[in-house]
Amino acid sequence: MVLTGAEIVIRCLQEEKVDYLFGYPGGSVLYIYDELSKQDKIRHVLVRHEQAAVHAADGYARSTEKVGVALVTSGPGVTNAVTGIATAYMDSIPVVIISGQVPSAVIGQDAFQEVDTVGITRPCVKHNFLVKNAADIASTIKKAFYLAKTGRPGPVVVDIPKDVSAQKCEYDGYPKTIAMRSYNPTVKGHQGQIRKALGLLLEARRPMIYIGGGVVLADAAEKLTKLARLLGFPVTNTLMGLGGFPGTDRLNLGMLGMHGTFEANMSMHYCDVLLAVGTRFDDRVIGSPEHFAQEPRKIIHIDIDPSSISKRVRVDVPIVGNLADVLDDMLKMLESSGDRSDPAALEPWWKQIEEWRGRQCLNYKFSEEVVKPQHVVETLWKVTQGDAFVASDVGQHQMWAAQYYKFDKPRRWVNSGGLGTMGFGLPAAMGIQLAHPGAPVAVITGEGSIQMCIQELSTCKQYRLPIKVLSLNNGYLGMVRQWQEFFHGNRYSESYMSSLPNFAKLAEAYGHVGIHVDKPGDVEGAIREAFARKNELVFLDFQVDPTENVFPMVQGGKGLTEMILSAEDL
Repeated sequence: MVLTGAEIVIRCLQEEKVDYLFGYPGGSVLYIYDELSKQDKIRHVLVRHEQAAVHAADGYARSTEKVGVALVTSGPGVTNAVTGIATAYMDSIPVVIISGQVPSAVIGQDAFQEVDTVGITRPCVKHNFLVKNAADIASTIKKAFYLAKTGRPGPVVVDIPKDVSAQKCEYDGYPKTIAMRSYNPTVKGHQGQIRKALGLLLEARRPMIYIGGGVVLADAAEKLTKLARLLGFPVTNTLMGLGGFPGTDRLNLGMLGMHGTFEANMSMHYCDVLLAVGTRFDDRVIGSPEHFAQEPRKIIHIDIDPSSISKRVRVDVPIVGNLADVLDDMLKMLESSGDRSDPAALEPWWKQIEEWRGRQCLNYKFSEEVVKPQHVVETLWKVTQGDAFVASDVGQHQMWAAQYYKFDKPRRWVNSGGLGTMGFGLPAAMGIQLAHPGAPVAVITGEGSIQMCIQELSTCKQYRLPIKVLSLNNGYLGMVRQWQEFFHGNRYSESYMSSLPNFAKLAEAYGHVGIHVDKPGDVEGAIREAFARKNELVFLDFQVDPTENVFPMVQGGKGLTEMILSAEDL
């Protein structure tokens, strides 16, 4: 049959079973939007800014096993989307972004709303395409989805000139399979390396399992949990790995790294065998590689991406493969051999860990006078019984959310880890809520972050998204203020947020429910009221202690054992 490029785009998205398309129309994508209006299989969500379109697609992808999809126009449509694309790239999230481009004949002539989309996005995508012929659209979109969700996931951009979307051509149907000679990710791990890894693990006397976001993305949490419990080893999660192993399990030592727990950081540093699963030893996790290398240990590293192995830390047993497959092979080898770790041999290690745990590094001073941000997060966990989807923005509130909300399930914690994007939380929560209608969805944010994409309260109203927004409002760019207090002589240069709006009334202006909370005794009641309003978005503006800091803390460039546990350590 003969179809236009725009018709082919919509047919392809239908074949990929895309149910939500997050976007914003503009001149170069009008043919595609025209075809969208003629069908009802794909629901379009009209955001108020293209950055939010990609964040929403990102949140949708993180909370499901699907690829998120966004549609933006050329020029500023693409440049507005770049922050969302880079956010997804840093956290390895499968998103396909379809962008319009100016007509082929004027590309390179500084046409109205023209930018070099391929060039601009090249550093922050897994791959990108410029489609020059309508006949190539189907195969290109098939490649885009395949690339986005296989191997190490990531965002893929498909740039389509306006004339190509109007061009007619023969359409032979959507490809069933795709073959890319230069792209063949390794799935099965090397069996010899897996046996070698198991040998090291079973001989370990101070073992540690260190898991990252790869465990969540590979849907390997269940197998990882089974392995950890079978071995009886302590587990720590990165910021992105929260939920990859149950947060309330006795084996879980909590998050590690810059704002990790004392017991997790100390165990990570002093273990003799480390099993790293789906993680990359980044600067926020191990601090200084030189300091980390001071203690002798054997490191086993499992990852789908070979370029992440031995990138920052030398690894003894590298295993490249899909985490779920590698962990499955490990479990089968353990079960068939009958070999197990010796609990008695691990007893001194656990005794040491419990001693570190006894420091209770996450304790804070509750106040009857001022709302403590930690108390808000703890109360959210209590009210939702740990079963909510929680999206966060970036800053102090993000760290408190990671520390005090115990995630027992994967894909419930959605935040910008690698890029640290303020404004991510609310649009990401829109994608989550659409993917999980009826589920409790909360955004933990601050008065700085929420204003980055606050216009999306309008989108939430249009699509009746009953998200609960918890703003920990301390009147500062909190993490910036914390660093200025610790390391810049209390010189609070441009970190104070003056002229703030009344957020409760602003939420009401958008047609939502706004609640102002400034008394500790009102925190639980307000959160319970918010979640009782099942069909309404509720904005909870908590006036929290402006002097509160995030502890523990490891200063940039320092080692894991050089923690600041309280103000007294400064």
